[in-house]
Amino acid sequence: MLVLSHDLVSKKVLSLRTNAPIASISQPIINPNNLKIEGFYCQDRYSKNQLVLLCQDIRETIPIGYIVNDHDVMVNPEDLVRLKDILDINFDPLGKQVETISGHKIGKVSDYASEIESMYIQKIYVTQPIYKTLNGGNLIIDRDQINEITPRRIIINDIYGTVPSPAKASII
Repeated sequence: MLVLSHDLVSKKVLSLRTNAPIASISQPIINPNNLKIEGFYCQDRYSKNQLVLLCQDIRETIPIGYIVNDHDVMVNPEDLVRLKDILDINFDPLGKQVETISGHKIGKVSDYASEIESMYIQKIYVTQPIYKTLNGGNLIIDRDQINEITPRRIIINDIYGTVPSPAKASII
């Protein structure tokens, strides 16, 4: 099931052991190399510290939040040695410029949808400038169309292909 970006955050982290909320989700941690949501920054309910909840520690997702075993699954960001580079990048696709390989500017990312089971971003929604479309509609870009991600922009395969010239008939 695909979920939009705003439906991923502002949810509660619920503990099975205490049967109560233990934190609230504030921001996703996105790996720009593969567009995978590795985890979430959380506001701890008790200490008010910012902790990290890794997606592998989420047992189940329900409409009001994420269910985990216990409070112990949330860790300090400094303790995540393997994710240090990703945490330092602090990648957020929202607002990034989207261009084609040939250099045509398409628009900016206004939203994204991720698969809740795998936590991979599957689609990005691009808002085009009003002068490009009469109705100012969004384009939906699938993850297969993304060619490269840089700190400032997302480069996709060319959308507007060239029209092939008609084949010349040969008379034998």
